[in-house]
Amino acid sequence: MYYFTIALILVFAVFFYRAAEFENESGLLWSGLSVLVSVVALFFFHWSWLGCLLGQAGLFVGIGIFRVMRKS
Repeated sequence: MYYFTIALILVFAVFFYRAAEFENESGLLWSGLSVLVSVVALFFFHWSWLGCLLGQAGLFVGIGIFRVMRKS
């Protein structure tokens, strides 16, 4: 179980790092936020992988909203 959890955290961290590179932003910040969301969802709230997935979707939407507000 813990191997799947660690793999899930790493997959999302790599995804957000690559997304930040694509947007010319700080990859370390985005992947760090992703790891933080995953750790909080899985170990603090004791949610399953589905809760982690929803947390990552919320992070993605939050980053998008922040970028839209910053541009205007």
